[in-house]
Amino acid sequence: MSNDIRIRKGLNINLKGEAEKKISDAPRSRTFALKPADFHGVTPKMVVKEGAQVKAGDPLFYSKYSEKVNFVSPVSGTVSEIRRGAKRRILEVVIAADGQDTYKEFGSRDPKELSSEEVKEFLLESGCWPFIRQRPYDIVANPEDTPKAIFISAYATAPLAADTDVLLEGKEEDFQAGIDAISKLTGGKVHLSVGKQSSSFLNTVEGVELHRVSGPHPAGNVGVQIHRIDPINSGERVWVINPEDVAIIGKVLRTGKFDVTRTVALTGSEVANPQYYRVKTGSAVSALVPDATADVRIISGDVLTGTRVSAGGFIGFYSSTVTVIPEGNEYRMFGWLPFKDNNIPSMHHTSFSWLFPKKKYVVNTNLNGEERALVVTGEMEKVLPMDVYPMQLLKACMANDIEKMENLGIYEVAPEDFALVDYACTSKIEAQDIIRQGLDLMIKEVG
Repeated sequence: MSNDIRIRKGLNINLKGEAEKKISDAPRSRTFALKPADFHGVTPKMVVKEGAQVKAGDPLFYSKYSEKVNFVSPVSGTVSEIRRGAKRRILEVVIAADGQDTYKEFGSRDPKELSSEEVKEFLLESGCWPFIRQRPYDIVANPEDTPKAIFISAYATAPLAADTDVLLEGKEEDFQAGIDAISKLTGGKVHLSVGKQSSSFLNTVEGVELHRVSGPHPAGNVGVQIHRIDPINSGERVWVINPEDVAIIGKVLRTGKFDVTRTVALTGSEVANPQYYRVKTGSAVSALVPDATADVRIISGDVLTGTRVSAGGFIGFYSSTVTVIPEGNEYRMFGWLPFKDNNIPSMHHTSFSWLFPKKKYVVNTNLNGEERALVVTGEMEKVLPMDVYPMQLLKACMANDIEKMENLGIYEVAPEDFALVDYACTSKIEAQDIIRQGLDLMIKEVG
């Protein structure tokens, strides 16, 4: 039996370039990279040097604050470069890949026969632990904690987001094995959310509490679902895992090999044939977008929460989507005039887009305005389906007022929950960055 969750607030942004539900093998990249920036709050301590030979599953670095949490190589090859930025901060660990992967053997396990500690030790040793993130703070989970619940959202509502059913195609046994393992890590429930109309195998997965979700974006955000199902209070921890990462954990347990082959949706209006590809985590973007020009922006993730990458960059550790859209380098004459252009999707009646709710648009990266004073308009509340006062919370974060941040619900939110606020707010503020800074302050001062 499932529980129904209906979200009313929010906004669906219909864009051109949805991936065709066809899966192909992407060309194998010559280089791969693991980027510490994908793991917010992790300070890496290297265990390999340039020139080292590594197998898939060999540790590259560990977390300074938790030496048990290993970050391992996705492929076998040679550590060709450790790229550093300001103050010698590690930006990327680049690996020149072998033609065929050689795996470090961890030994196959039956998760049903393992204890909680044995599951935890296996995930830490094999490099699977970073797939588990915690709320509050949206960081890699602390293995010393015990969460009150674990949440998995298999309902994708972001613009051009990958279809979870396609991502998990042929991975039914791996997913169930992953569920059997992670259920040992909590004394509470494992919550699995699917679309209300879903008819996939996810409806028959054992060991979970099933929730059927409907409504506009951000209904698929795990933070919104946590808020509706089991809200987070001060001092509590819940863990979240992406559905495909659950299947990867299950596969590593079943085979004893750290095989991080995932399915990625190549989407966007600037892609000639948008579809799904099988690639290894950390693959070079050029394997999917070989002929990128300066006129396009490549995003690892979706257009609301993704990270900009260069044509020579690498796919993010958690990304299941790569989006390619036009660069916003064109000036829009008299763009401030209402009703001038109906080719821009808007939640306001300043264009005709509200008359065509099913029309799909080609969008670029223009802000269509400049940053201005933050005023009360009610826009934020229309797109945030949580019992949180978004403007007041943003102001508390900007003022570094910890007590107000706690009272206004900072523990319940993550930057992705404010992505539509970024999009809808006419003040053009960077709400996601402000929330991230607020969360970092809470980690530092409260822990």
